Amino acid sequence: MAVAAAMLPLPVQLNQRNSCDRRPLFVSGKRRRGSLSMLPVRCFGPATFEASKLKVLFVGVDKAKHPGKLPRAYTLTHSDLTSKLTLAISHTINRAQQLQGWCNRLQRDEVVAEWKKVQGKMSLHVHCHISGGHLLLDLVASLRYRIFCQELPVVLKAFLHGDEALFDDYPELEEATVWVYFHSNLPEFNRVECWGPLRDAASAGRSKAGEAQPPFPTDRPRRCKAECACCFPPQSLIPRK
Repeated sequence: MAVAAAMLPLPVQLNQRNSCDRRPLFVSGKRRRGSLSMLPVRCFGPATFEASKLKVLFVGVDKAKHPGKLPRAYTLTHSDLTSKLTLAISHTINRAQQLQGWCNRLQRDEVVAEWKKVQGKMSLHVHCHISGGHLLLDLVASLRYRIFCQELPVVLKAFLHGDEALFDDYPELEEATVWVYFHSNLPEFNRVECWGPLRDAASAGRSKAGEAQPPFPTDRPRRCKAECACCFPPQSLIPRK
């Protein structure tokens, strides 16, 4: 799933209704050699995570430094040719190496995420681009939203596996709340959803993860208004352009 063109402003309201459709999605049609499909059925291949298909890059970041003290971001991209995933773990989004190709700018099928400490509590903020930037994405916004929802557990498993040294040292991070930002120029898809604890969201997704859990929060965590030591980093690692 991708984020190469301009990042849209964050949604201003949360919507806990219309939980993601977890049914498999299939779209018929063959791809000719050299052609580009705008409707990848599974943006990240099978709905099950395969560690052998994940390449992990640590870009200027210590493998096991707590993200509450040093910035930490994830950039996950997918290759249509090899069906492999590339996960960059760095202090900011790995735009130069992963998000500059014309194919990425057209498909917008990457996922980017950042760790935040807000009022002393850690949370993972995940961003997906649904539509905006060009008309083709607008035409398939509903399908893209459903595919992102379907594939996000695979994405979260890739984060857990690729950054396993961090989670080995700080297992409490697996209990951090996951907030998913869907960016769209269409109001119905421009939204923020709470997917619950990272471990549960990675194994069951949003809808099932919440069945046996207390109600999820309805408000995103907000930084202290004044300068403080309980919120980090001071600014978002994900550019809005």
